[in-house]
Amino acid sequence: MRLSMVLAGIGLGAAVIATPAQAQNYPWCALYNKGANELSCSFVSFDQCMDSVRGVGGFCMVNNTYVPTAAATPPRHRATHKPHKAS
Repeated sequence: MRLSMVLAGIGLGAAVIATPAQAQNYPWCALYNKGANELSCSFVSFDQCMDSVRGVGGFCMVNNTYVPTAAATPPRHRATHKPHKAS
């Protein structure tokens, strides 16, 4: 029983780690020169991405699957109109 729970936990952990980098919704990706060339698309700016690869090797590229979220629109204020008095 315990062995099956441990194996299930390992499988779940592997599924989380194996999540495609393209699912990360940020505009910049870093491709690290580590063993299997790890890809992380979790950067909001080019500079942030470059800071991540600096010193460890790799490069930054635009995330071609990035979809910007809808910008929050400010609430509209209702115009209040006073009826004109008939003269």
